[in-house]
Amino acid sequence: MLSAAEARRVAVRAQLLAGPRATDALDVVRHLTSLQLDPTAYVARSADLVLWGRLGSSYDPGDLRDLLETGQLVELRMHAVPAEDLRLHTAEMAAWPAAAGTEAEAEHLAGWVAANDGCRRDVLAALRADGPLPTADLPDTCVKPWRSTGWTGGRNLQRLLDLLVQRGEVAVAGREGRVPLWDLASRVYPDDEPVPLDEARAERGRRLLAARGIARPRDVGEAGVETRVDGVRGRWRVDGSHLAHLARPWDDEEGRVVLLSPLDHLVLDRRRTSELFAFEYVLEMYKPVAQRRHGYWALPVLAGDRLVGQVDVERVVDAGELHVRGVHPDGVWSSALRAAVDAQLEELAAWLGVAREDVAPGGR
Repeated sequence: MLSAAEARRVAVRAQLLAGPRATDALDVVRHLTSLQLDPTAYVARSADLVLWGRLGSSYDPGDLRDLLETGQLVELRMHAVPAEDLRLHTAEMAAWPAAAGTEAEAEHLAGWVAANDGCRRDVLAALRADGPLPTADLPDTCVKPWRSTGWTGGRNLQRLLDLLVQRGEVAVAGREGRVPLWDLASRVYPDDEPVPLDEARAERGRRLLAARGIARPRDVGEAGVETRVDGVRGRWRVDGSHLAHLARPWDDEEGRVVLLSPLDHLVLDRRRTSELFAFEYVLEMYKPVAQRRHGYWALPVLAGDRLVGQVDVERVVDAGELHVRGVHPDGVWSSALRAAVDAQLEELAAWLGVAREDVAPGGR
């Protein structure tokens, strides 16, 4: 049984958000297992905020671009993945659609791709001849439309490309701005022998747990050891290597104040965040302006082993400013914590190369 405080400290340490800062971006991504490449840049791209939070202001966003351009990191389903780890995914690609969901969902996807096999062949032929290519330069000869009540409705070619990525036939070879450039996966992915499917899934679970510290079994399988968290229902899995660190005292020198991306893995699983940190976070960019309490892209504030509030900030590129529209504490902050958060806002502005400007709430 872990106390709530012990569970939080395992999670924070595992995410490289406590103790000495990491020093190498590639090593950070290898440890985290992946890095979400969400294009939203309201403050900075989420991936850059994640790395800044662990590396500090020595991190240069150009480092991530270089890692992707040189193939040390590979884009897979909107995540940067270490190239050597692709072999943990290729057996699943070969088994597609077995891992695509329920049996009915897998049958539906396989049937839709089969119905559009002519378009699939046209896309592969175009890439073979002229790739890498943007989506706009690929032939959309789908004969069966993709039907969805969501944002993929009618986007036949984009949905086909997504499924061809899952099948291991095409891959993102790079980007022009935000526009993906597609190519044959055989030209993008390392020619490594796939790890057998069951072994690959177990290894991915083990690595994910090492990066999260503590997780639900549904996310990591049988990795680590079973535990419970005092005051939280259900069973958890915890990485054994992190349990040894619990004997080490937690002090203020180990803990840091960090402004997190809303997509940072410490907070991305909102239910886990609520259970372990007693912190409720809602990404309000999808809410009408009048219903927002904390801001369009509010950054959660980590202070040591606690999530203590949010800051509403926006980088206004044309003005060369970081607008601070609001600081929203959960509970009462000490003067020392307020000063530490203020220092982080100053550091964020300096890292972005803009001037900090405190403004009235409003905007998006």
